[in-house]
Amino acid sequence: MTAGVLLAGLGSFRIPATIAASEPAPAPSPARATVVAVQDPGATTHFIPNLDAVRGLVTQGLTALAGKHSPEAAWREWIQPTDTVGFKVTSTPGEVAGTRRAVVQALVESLRTSGHPADKIILWDKRTGDLRNAGWMQLAQELGVRCEGTDEAGWDPDPEKGYDKPVLGRLIAGDLEFFRKDESGAGRRSHVSRLLSQELTKIIPVSPVLNHNVAGVNGQLLGLAFASVDNTLRFVNNPGLYAEAVPEICALDDVFPKIAFGVSDALVCQYRGEDTTRLHNAVALNELRFSRDPVALDVLAVTDIEQARGGPAEGATPGKRNPMELYTNAELLDLGVADLKRIDVKRSLH
Repeated sequence: MTAGVLLAGLGSFRIPATIAASEPAPAPSPARATVVAVQDPGATTHFIPNLDAVRGLVTQGLTALAGKHSPEAAWREWIQPTDTVGFKVTSTPGEVAGTRRAVVQALVESLRTSGHPADKIILWDKRTGDLRNAGWMQLAQELGVRCEGTDEAGWDPDPEKGYDKPVLGRLIAGDLEFFRKDESGAGRRSHVSRLLSQELTKIIPVSPVLNHNVAGVNGQLLGLAFASVDNTLRFVNNPGLYAEAVPEICALDDVFPKIAFGVSDALVCQYRGEDTTRLHNAVALNELRFSRDPVALDVLAVTDIEQARGGPAEGATPGKRNPMELYTNAELLDLGVADLKRIDVKRSLH
């Protein structure tokens, strides 16, 4: 073969596409979160909720989040007739600083109007005593639904469930392993409540905008984590673990996958006091927020609290743990979006 023929053959040769040099594939766009925020200046008077106004906010928020024309159609987006729905409330701070009963009442009434059976609706939190003291037992009776504490429902001993953390704390009465508290290695596991593992198929957290000195807000994630499992005193006494333990507990199969959507009770923002009612450290926002993303709801609530205080630098302590670490860790576990720049808030007035 002559050189000319060889060169002619090479000239017609093409590098296969599979080995041809190519540009790197573009990185996928970061996830975004959508939050529907509905506001009514008349939703509270002197921090007391106006039930009729709250009902209007619930209807508007549900339909906007689902993109439907009626709350009945909106509920069908998330809830099936066979579902047992648990409205997770924050009861320890009481009826003023905790989740407001009017918000949950409006949600339950709306769900019942859509045709969902009352015996498949449960109001819940961790401690039965707190639920009773904050008036949730009475409200449940009025609405014809159940109210139950996870402490009373008991803890699931299934070794495939629960949360393992090699941190020992002081087991207290009511914890599943309390009876063997003196044994070596007891207390390394937090057990999921039977209420979540055996009854609830859908969870709707309804959390207040209430400050928490470690987590930033006693909101969606913190409330769910500490109410869903036992043996949590080991975390309460070791705040450095919050940023790891709270997202990891929420990521359990019996918790996060069951969340239908969350509601941030932003009628009032209490920016100091934690579980103690301090209305002189509170502002009325007269707003409810709805989202499929609990992390985004909490990040917005932390922002509310910081703004009410005058900004994140006000009263800052050198070396104090940044509460946002909890939420960035939650995003790493795919629980939601922690970056304010990637949270799309759709606001409307009622």
